[in-house]
Amino acid sequence: MGIEWLKPGAFFGSILYALIGVAIFWLTFLIIDRITPYDLWKEIVDKQNVALGIVVGAMALGISIIVAAAVHG
Repeated sequence: MGIEWLKPGAFFGSILYALIGVAIFWLTFLIIDRITPYDLWKEIVDKQNVALGIVVGAMALGISIIVAAAVHG
């Protein structure tokens, strides 16, 4: 392993893929938020629904793993 990651092409490619991954994550999270019959933020923050917070957190981790695997190839 050398300093290949310091090359401008590799560095900016990594930044681009990271931004694409974050954008895809937020897009899928917003879609799931729209699909649910209630407001996730209101349920978790205002009503202190811990169970829903755990489920949404697990869902976010799952989406993150899928996006990371898709970006990584």
